[in-house]
This record gives sequence, C-alpha cells and structure tokens, in this order.
Amino acid sequence: MDYPNDTIQVLMERRSLRAYKKEPIATEHKQIISEATRRAATAGNMMLYSVLDIQDQVLKDRLAILCDDQPMIAKAPMVWLFLADYQKWEDYFVSSGAVKKGEKEGIPHRELGKGDALLSVCDALIAAQSAVTAADSLHIGSCYIGDILENYEEVQKLLSLPDHVLPITMLCFGYPVGEWKTGISKILRHSHEDIFHVDTYQRKNGSQLEKMFEEHNNSYKKSGRLSEETPDAAHFYYFKKHTSDFMAEMNRSATEMLKNWK
Repeated sequence: MDYPNDTIQVLMERRSLRAYKKEPIATEHKQIISEATRRAATAGNMMLYSVLDIQDQVLKDRLAILCDDQPMIAKAPMVWLFLADYQKWEDYFVSSGAVKKGEKEGIPHRELGKGDALLSVCDALIAAQSAVTAADSLHIGSCYIGDILENYEEVQKLLSLPDHVLPITMLCFGYPVGEWKTGISKILRHSHEDIFHVDTYQRKNGSQLEKMFEEHNNSYKKSGRLSEETPDAAHFYYFKKHTSDFMAEMNRSATEMLKNWK
C-alpha cells in the first residue's frame, strides 16, 4: 500500500513484536530513541515522567516473573520502564525554597492529588509512544508490557520508587528475528465511525455492538479462539481477561499506588 510519507507508513504498519535477536541495540539507535522520547509532548513542559533503563539481568528476570511470567522481558535486549514522576518537582519545590516562600506569603503547600497523578501518567504514556514510533522507524521491534501495573509493592521496593513515582508501562525493544515485518497480517481495528464520536459520546445498543465487533468475531472464529462456550469476543475477553486473577491483581495494585499518592 502506498502512503503519503514515511511517517504515516511507520504509524500504519506498527506491530507489537515479541521475538528478538540476541543482538544488543546499537548505541546510535538507542540515542535516537532516547532523543525522540525526550522530544515528546509534555504538560506545561514539566516532563512529569522518568524512564528506567533496566540493564541488570537479575532485575529483568524478576520483572519477567512479576509481569505474569513473560520470558520475553528477560530476553529483550532493551527494557525501558516509563514512570509517572511528580516526585522530582515536589523535591525541587522544597529544595529551591519555593515552598518556604509561599508559606511566608500565606500560600499553603499543596499536597499532590489525583489530577497530578493522571497528568503524570499522560506524560509517561506520550513519551512511551514516541519511543515506540522512533524504534519502529529504525526497524527495531517493541512491545508494551501493561502487566507492570501488577505487584506494585514489590516493584516499588525492587526499583526504589518513591510514593510519587509510579510504574505505568514497560517497553521491550529488540531487532526482529527474520526480515522486518514480513508475513505479518493486518491487525484488526474498529472503524472510524466506531471510534470517533461527534461532539457528544454516543452509547451503542446491543445490535450496534454486534455490528461493531462483527469483523473481530469472524476473525476469532477462523483462528479457533471461539467455540460453543465462547461464541464471541465478549465471552472471550470477559472470561480470559476481565474476570481473570491478573486483572484482579492489577486493580488491587493500582489502588495501592494511588493510596500512596497523597
């Protein structure tokens, strides 16, 4: 398919890749991905995120176990953990004397709230996607690891994370095994009409939802994911993911993260 430019092609052909060569990421490629990450959009130019470059194999091995036993994490040549980070600003407000000056002027120190947390999460995710796009343009595969949201207490201790630094998403990077993106089928996505709403949110009824997921259901049926007991994508995801033990742990863990964000 012809695209108007290389940027659109990179975005349109992005795929999650989980199998990598043992070859380390070239220094120049790592620097480019880092620069692209740091050029990402950020709220008020505050860069409310940090990135942990996980190089210690012992840490990789442990994170692989904590993230639902995924060996690919331990094997990935480059693993970056994106953190929502307001701690550095909170510390800077204190060390710079801004907090003391405010108190002298009758402006009480404001404790961080959930809005600060969400803003920091947005910054971290925007930066992560910039890293993915940059890597893709260099023919370096990547895969998001959302399971880093689980087991918060151990992850926090393992990586020495303060209360106002939250593990939001992790990315594995590596040069792909085989030719770049050959033989990879197109990933299903919902239509423009199913994703984009005009002005106000339009909630779908049962028949509209059936139409929305029709292509997915046909694809899942061909791939053998569906059965008499699992007739559609709703049943597949409800029992495989929504009611799973790992989602229960993820929600428990996320609740603990936000308890510490006071």
